[in-house]
Amino acid sequence: MAQTKRKRKTKHRGNAAGMIETRGRTGRPLTPAEKTADAKAKARVARVDRLNSPPTWRGAINRAAIATVIFVVALLSPLFKQAIGPTLGLAGFIFLLYIPLGYYTDLYLYRWRQKRKAAGTGGDKTDSKR
Repeated sequence: MAQTKRKRKTKHRGNAAGMIETRGRTGRPLTPAEKTADAKAKARVARVDRLNSPPTWRGAINRAAIATVIFVVALLSPLFKQAIGPTLGLAGFIFLLYIPLGYYTDLYLYRWRQKRKAAGTGGDKTDSKR
């Protein structure tokens, strides 16, 4: 006979007092100050990870594309009043120029940060103020 009741995917966890704990977070909710501190700590770790990873061509292409879109929107705005044809041609040139320019700028900054870190002078700004 087919089963009519769907089975649960995880078992209930009982504690020593015989209480069944619910799934998910069972502790006390975080206060707003704790949430902010946790978010800031995660953001700080993410920033350090991002700064310690070498630059990629894909990141340079993405940054160049965003800069090019902003450039085109600015040129087509009523402020500059440029025609579409020459603007798109210039945008293609700008895009191709920004890719290596952005990559090698990021590479220079990455190597500079790594040298500072290796020399021990690239200390964390947050520790020096506390």
